[in-house]
Amino acid sequence: MGILGMGVMYLGFTALHFLQLVMAIVVIGLYAPDLKRANEKGSYVDSKWAYAVAVGTISAVTSLLYMIPFILRFAIVWIWDVIVFILWIVAFGIFGAMYINEDPEGDGGVQRMKNAVWVLLTNALLWLICAAAMGIYWLRHRERHTRFTGRAKV
Repeated sequence: MGILGMGVMYLGFTALHFLQLVMAIVVIGLYAPDLKRANEKGSYVDSKWAYAVAVGTISAVTSLLYMIPFILRFAIVWIWDVIVFILWIVAFGIFGAMYINEDPEGDGGVQRMKNAVWVLLTNALLWLICAAAMGIYWLRHRERHTRFTGRAKV
């Protein structure tokens, strides 16, 4: 089965999941250096940064799994997308409260975190779009059976 044999919806979802994978890797790249720096100095690792990297990792692994054919047929997929969306919104809320109104005053680290907040929001929106699209797709393409015997397809 080549690329031309796949459905347009599957290719669209694969493109969306590829974007989610790229954005998750960007988040890991933005937050992981601070964790490494703290570890090298022997100071404590801030749980907020660890949370952002964990959510990025969960999203990256999920996106990779979703690129496998037939994974998207399961009903739980869109529910998991909603859960990942909530994780991203929490990360956006944490870092948005810290950095949206912060003045960087020439500090590159603060400016990087201000930019990272919008990357978190972009990730959240991508997962929301994916959850809504997968929910609609599942509702329209699920197999429905008759009410009384459950054998005939409706």
